[in-house]
Amino acid sequence: MEKTKGSWKSKLAQIYGKAGVLVILLIMCIILSIATDTFLSPRNLINVVRQIAFWAMIGLGAMCVIITTGIDLSPGSVAGVAGLLVAGAAQNPDTPLVVMFLIAICVGVIFGAINGSLVAFGGIPPFIATLGTQITGRGIALLISNGRPVNGLSDKFVFLGAGSLGPVPMPIIFLAILSLITWYMLKYTKTGRHIFALGGNEQAAIVSGVKTKFVKLFVYIFASVLAAISGLVLTARVASGQPSLGDGYELQAIAGAVIGGTSLSGGAGTVYGVICGTLVIGVLNNGMDLLNVNGYWQKVAQGVIIIVAVLLDVLRKKTSK
Repeated sequence: MEKTKGSWKSKLAQIYGKAGVLVILLIMCIILSIATDTFLSPRNLINVVRQIAFWAMIGLGAMCVIITTGIDLSPGSVAGVAGLLVAGAAQNPDTPLVVMFLIAICVGVIFGAINGSLVAFGGIPPFIATLGTQITGRGIALLISNGRPVNGLSDKFVFLGAGSLGPVPMPIIFLAILSLITWYMLKYTKTGRHIFALGGNEQAAIVSGVKTKFVKLFVYIFASVLAAISGLVLTARVASGQPSLGDGYELQAIAGAVIGGTSLSGGAGTVYGVICGTLVIGVLNNGMDLLNVNGYWQKVAQGVIIIVAVLLDVLRKKTSK
């Protein structure tokens, strides 16, 4: 009897891990489609996906870091610095788009290398190391811009965030590309296997010959590069380099990843889960806007989302035991 009971718990845990977040998302959509007349309109749905695309891009990197039992609080600042530097280049209409992407990637590599080195080789706890770079990055953004927006960006650059290919907005296309890259890396490469091995049991990974320090360095660089690209696309979307760009995005990204099944204790996470988890946050925010919920209560709801995300992770771990 106990064996049957245990097997049912195990099956429920597997079902929840694979489909739980999707069920939550579908229930939210059904409720909002009944409560409002505009939620299911194509325009509104595209706006929701476009809005969460920036959080999800950062969330993909956050997932990789969390799988290794780390945490990264700096992506919002990385996005801000990258966005400002790219905006400066985009003021010149002759600047090639390739150069703008290289600027963003270089910003991501530098911040990621600093984070990864502090954590992997300096032995500094990830929370402290990335909190330090978060504050430093925001200060750098203010210094670069002198606290003022950078305007007058070229049309070809603005298209990257505000344009569309057919009916599909560019931010969604960028999210799809980065999602495929992340999925392939985690599923089919040696680095991906090492990331999961490190998160599952670091000591066992070391014994197996995994160079855990370099794996940690890689995931922080990868996360920062995705954050920088998100900053580039977001800057193009608002057609202006803003020193406050990306502020708080890391919390939305982490919450989306955890709601989607990425375990804070490491060793588990999927691209599908990150996107679904971030959609839960986006749909909730959109629903509150459509229902004219007071902005102060929306802040309360966002805080509750983060708490619920952690509680869901605890529940998943208890259920799977």
